[in-house]
Amino acid sequence: MKQYHDILRSILEHGTEHHDRTGVGTISHFGFQTRFDLRDGFPIVTTKKVPFRWVAEELFWFLSGDTNEANLRATGVDIWKEWADEEHTRRFGREPGDLGPVYGYLWRSFGGHYPKRDGVDQIARLINEIENNPNSRRLIVSGWDPRVCDDVDLPPCHTVFQFKVERERLLHCQLYQRSADAFLGVPFNISSYGLLTHLVAHVCGLEVGEFIFTLGDYHIYQNHMDQVNELLSREPLPLPRFKIKDEESRLRGLGGLLAMRYEHLNLIGYESHAKIAAPVAV
Repeated sequence: MKQYHDILRSILEHGTEHHDRTGVGTISHFGFQTRFDLRDGFPIVTTKKVPFRWVAEELFWFLSGDTNEANLRATGVDIWKEWADEEHTRRFGREPGDLGPVYGYLWRSFGGHYPKRDGVDQIARLINEIENNPNSRRLIVSGWDPRVCDDVDLPPCHTVFQFKVERERLLHCQLYQRSADAFLGVPFNISSYGLLTHLVAHVCGLEVGEFIFTLGDYHIYQNHMDQVNELLSREPLPLPRFKIKDEESRLRGLGGLLAMRYEHLNLIGYESHAKIAAPVAV
């Protein structure tokens, strides 16, 4: 996937060294935008193996409104474990596993009094607006609430996304991401929002259009440089196709979106180079 390589090369060519909260240090640049036409194939990195099931299970976890890492880990996905242990949760007075008002809560109960689910269900509002007011310029979900962003160990990195319905047929999505770990996080983010666009389009009876990815601070951690160079030495492979298994069109509206499971997804023809391991900066 050329667009992903362009992100990495942009950092290497234009980035500067920065100290960061993890203490690892980064090569960082600010401000980048790229586009993925979802009709040309599913946006998943091919120059290293990306675990698509993990991408899907994390997205389903977000959409459910859940913020307990143990429930995500029960699906076999442990990518949030570093922020869910006792050391990281007790500083906020929470039990291990309780991540606080992160993505799921903000998407499904924005402005609520955590852990009560008494806020705005932004996903329900989004689906309702797409179905009933598709020309709206307010098809927005925010993951950034300044009232609670300091009440969690890792506040949302992908902070706001907006949908656009074109000619009452095509669904486009644009994401603004405030902070982007280019080697470990960005491949997940690209595929996650490509998948989200497919899911929302399906349950609203639309076709997918483009996913537009806008980055704020996008960076490579200093201890990922060897891995980045190895990845860039590889040639991208053709993108796979994607289909949702719903022959009887039962998955519709908000209920259909929340009922989606990995078994409904069909990533067809995904081939990639081997996995490249790298440490996560916590």
